Amino acid sequence: MVHRNQRRRTGRRPSLTPAFKHEAAYPGCGGAIRPHADALPGIRVLADYCGRMGARLRVVLDQLTHVVDADQAAAASDLAAALVATAPAGCVVDAIVPSGTEVTVPGISDIRRLSLARRELAGSWQLGIVAGVGGGLIHSPTLMAPLVRHDRVHDHDQTTVTVWDLQAWDAPGCLSKTRVAWERGMLKRAVKHADAVVVPSHAIGARLVEIAKLGNRIRVIPGAAPSGFVVPFDAATRRQALSMPAAYVVLTGSADSLAQGFRAALAAGTDAVVLDAPEGSEPKLAEIAASVGLPESRAHIRGVLSADDRAAVFASASALVATSTIASWPWRVVEAMTLGVPVVAAESGVHHDVIADGGVVVDPESMPDAVVDAVGDSGRRLSVLGADRSRSFSWLGAAERVWGLHADL
Repeated sequence: MVHRNQRRRTGRRPSLTPAFKHEAAYPGCGGAIRPHADALPGIRVLADYCGRMGARLRVVLDQLTHVVDADQAAAASDLAAALVATAPAGCVVDAIVPSGTEVTVPGISDIRRLSLARRELAGSWQLGIVAGVGGGLIHSPTLMAPLVRHDRVHDHDQTTVTVWDLQAWDAPGCLSKTRVAWERGMLKRAVKHADAVVVPSHAIGARLVEIAKLGNRIRVIPGAAPSGFVVPFDAATRRQALSMPAAYVVLTGSADSLAQGFRAALAAGTDAVVLDAPEGSEPKLAEIAASVGLPESRAHIRGVLSADDRAAVFASASALVATSTIASWPWRVVEAMTLGVPVVAAESGVHHDVIADGGVVVDPESMPDAVVDAVGDSGRRLSVLGADRSRSFSWLGAAERVWGLHADL
């Protein structure tokens, strides 16, 4: 079913209300992480600088062709488009891309196409070899950035990076050994050379402070659902192609946490659809479902789906059950709230930051009862609350904060 409060995007500029209502002072950070409202004076300063000097914000778009993480790749493109749309007068947005990459983001002013392909470029930058990149204001929507020594004061060079999750530290088993080593190595370079490190939530920032000595360089800029994330007109056909059951809840999480989600589906008397399952994990997850009493025939394991397929799956879901407590931006939670799907999530700092009053955050043992309530009497209320909360997250709002961050630096 399509939820009653599902809305198409209006195309209007978002309000300037912060996504997170609270600020957090982290030990060792030298003060509170700067809230969104602080970006506005900085944008005026940057606009004045642009009018006099012609500032160019150079965005690293490394996954337009070779996708390593589909969510981060989509986020980078959406943010780049929003940066173009929100650029102060006199400012432009350029792109830095690997060899063989075609830039499809409209409005990009100039493209610096490097001589190395994405994989070779990742290895080169990890070693600090950044030939051909140049300086200026560089923003990376991921950890992939030319992190080398530079002079921010005299040359006006800036380099900022983004950390979406801390799986490489808190759940390395979920990633390949190569990726774990690369992310850890790039964070070490960020500690040495980044002017700011962007995280999407205060809880991730607090955990990052425990891992890396970044002082007061952490900034919170939340992500959002993919641009134009609505239920497609052929949603029923897509669900049929994906062999979706008639009634189900959507589960997200790792093999270590999904057992409570399967128990919740069993308690609610419905099937469970797992999204983003790693390749080859289907038998193991089906065994976990069976071990808690949910027959394998009622556990539907799916891997990484396209945005349209995910929207089609969410459109008929009774609830989203997010079981992971890892310090990672919850992409599916934000998507579910955007479409008005009731959300029940495991107790964690990230879920409290993102969901706030837009869903239910409970300890794992209470999850079955919470899901039963969410698919029953509280379903409509949670649908409305989630949709209202989702309006706090937009790429236009994130882009304004990125401009403000570089103005502040």
